[in-house]
Amino acid sequence: MELLDRRYIDNRGFEVHVIGYDRDKRQVIYRRAGYPHDCMQPVERFREKFRRVEG
Repeated sequence: MELLDRRYIDNRGFEVHVIGYDRDKRQVIYRRAGYPHDCMQPVERFREKFRRVEG
């Protein structure tokens, strides 16, 4: 897994913290505030539903 430290906004307006990318599985791994587990999305779906927060 490639470690990352990026912020994104989902299509509902909630911020997530992207912590990694799994090249083999082509999945983005991220965390939601207040949620106890890491979340995963296929990179194609992640690109459709999230936009990067600059800063």
